[in-house]
Amino acid sequence: MTTTQTAPAEAGLHGRVLDHLGTAICGGDLAPGAVLNIDDLVDRYGVSRSVVREVLRVLASMGFIETRRRVGVMIRAAEHWNVLDPQVIRWRLASAGRIPQIRSITELRTAVEPHAALLAAQRVDHDQASDLVGLAAKLWAAGKAGDEERFLALDIEFHQRVLRASGNEMFVKLQNLVAEVLIGRHHYHLMPHYPSEQALQLHADVATSIQRGDGESARRAMVQIMEHAFEEMSTIWKQEGVPDPARVPEPTPEPGRVAATARAPEPA
Repeated sequence: MTTTQTAPAEAGLHGRVLDHLGTAICGGDLAPGAVLNIDDLVDRYGVSRSVVREVLRVLASMGFIETRRRVGVMIRAAEHWNVLDPQVIRWRLASAGRIPQIRSITELRTAVEPHAALLAAQRVDHDQASDLVGLAAKLWAAGKAGDEERFLALDIEFHQRVLRASGNEMFVKLQNLVAEVLIGRHHYHLMPHYPSEQALQLHADVATSIQRGDGESARRAMVQIMEHAFEEMSTIWKQEGVPDPARVPEPTPEPGRVAATARAPEPA
């Protein structure tokens, strides 16, 4: 009875502590080499040791921390992180490294989604192809109307459907990654209020090319979608005075000296 009543509260505390520590690590507030002390975390967040241990277990599964004998729980460098984990992507988008993160994911999408569109043209059935064309039409209408929330939802669905239609199980696993970066672009105002007609037309071109079975045309149109996304983001970066992330690498926090304890940032 007691377990049933406290489980939701424990889950809420777990999520709060996990998000705070994950964001702090991604933002460099907890630098590589710093050591976390379980008792300090218990006191700081006002949670039980079991909640802290579960949070540390999740962070370890993401490559954020490791336990070293006679040292304790140590923060690991970014090269060890599971950077394809949607939650890691979310935390990095919430950090100062947001723009380099969006750029790196868009570069990954540029490598994958055009080929997914080509495969979809070869493998999709008639009903799926027709649905994709209909979805592109809805996307066009939402973009023209300036309905950002609906456009975002349809845009995510469009790109996820192309990945699924490719028939490649590896590509399909990137669905959540695509959703996170599109949500991040929207949330952090890195996309225009009204999508350009060129972007809308390119989505329609991908869909109709897939419907016709023209894989090369579908591939080219998807490449242009990615290039257009880069152009849109670059324009916004320049307007806001943000350095070009293609020239300025994402800053890496200096490795912290290993100490007996490392204090996590104060909870918000």
